[in-house]
Amino acid sequence: MYAKTLVLGGLVGLASAHIKMSHPVPYGASSLDNSPLKPDGSDFPCKGSAYNAEGASNVYGLGSSGNKLAFIGSAVHGGGSCQVSITYDAQPNANSVWKVIKSIEGGCPAQDQVGNMGDNAAQEVPYKYSFDIPSDIPAGNGTIAWTWFNKVGNREMYMNCGPVTLTGSGGSETAYSALPDIDTDVEFPNAGQVIEKLNGATDAFKPPNGSCGPTGAPGSGSGNGGGSPAPTTAPPTTEAPTPTGGADASAPTLPGGVFIPVPTTEAPAPTSAPVAPAPEEPSTEEPAPFEPAPETPSTEEPAPVEPTPEEGAGSGDAASQPETPVITDPISEAPVQDTPETEAPVPPTDNNTATTPGSACANEGEWNCVGGSSFQRCASGAWSVVMQLAAGTSCEAGQSANINMIVTRNGRKRAIRSMSV
Repeated sequence: MYAKTLVLGGLVGLASAHIKMSHPVPYGASSLDNSPLKPDGSDFPCKGSAYNAEGASNVYGLGSSGNKLAFIGSAVHGGGSCQVSITYDAQPNANSVWKVIKSIEGGCPAQDQVGNMGDNAAQEVPYKYSFDIPSDIPAGNGTIAWTWFNKVGNREMYMNCGPVTLTGSGGSETAYSALPDIDTDVEFPNAGQVIEKLNGATDAFKPPNGSCGPTGAPGSGSGNGGGSPAPTTAPPTTEAPTPTGGADASAPTLPGGVFIPVPTTEAPAPTSAPVAPAPEEPSTEEPAPFEPAPETPSTEEPAPVEPTPEEGAGSGDAASQPETPVITDPISEAPVQDTPETEAPVPPTDNNTATTPGSACANEGEWNCVGGSSFQRCASGAWSVVMQLAAGTSCEAGQSANINMIVTRNGRKRAIRSMSV
């Protein structure tokens, strides 16, 4: 019983020692706690703040740089990724538009940590960060927000907000609208056919950039695809903390939560161009009611898989025919026929090019598959940036309400799903 009391006491202390923003000065700073947003989304955005500035102000000039971003607390959960965003709403709600002005991928709000940095909710996080204000967005009053997705422990989103005044002139609404939207709920690019969306009070699902899978050559998950320019890496803006007489901040004293070990049986990602795997021996199991006519060996062109009047038409060139049938009904239980992988590219269409990110689009939720290897989507009336598909995954080029994707595993291609609006 005594041991249980100690454990529960430690968990309560740890829960109260989460992280909160100290600069920019948040709303209700005197009563703001360190907790994350509620899982049901009911306090998004800004933890349901009453938007009481308590006399605080955060004034930044357009084009200013090196503005301070700092935190209080000790449960850093091994770091994670943070964003700084701005809305021109003085009292934001779930429908407010937030635009990102700074993203920190990894090492935020603490660097080189495997867990937490003690159990003191009032201590300053020794790592300091900074952000710049774009010079081409409008001046005016609004709200600035810090959001954090922790690295270890429970999957949580933290958000603190504060008043902001941007001074200067010459900015435009167009430049502000072209900035990326705040990251909230992740929309999985390969979610399968059974999907349940439980996003509480918000409707802000977004597909991620790039790939975090174990396959593909280094750099394949950069998120840079199509005609979009490669992102520019900003120089580090953090300050390494100076050790004091207390405990070394780099040596965590408490775990960051539940750890899930990474399997060690998987081969590491290749460090050079991947080598094609040895061909697999054909399976002896026959997929039942969906089996196509036997393929005829040929060195010129592969036999079509389940030809229909639409699929069978064409010049006969292997590059102009689909590699495998695509399932467009997400609830179909019919098995999918595997076919050996060939090197034929995804067939081009008239819409095989990217649309300028930020340009207007008419059909909300419409997909645009670019070149078979990347995609963008119509969201909030504008085309998103072009995002690279995961290594081994391709899509049928063109714009449509559905995006049909094909995944390659061990030398075989399989139509995995059709995502719709």
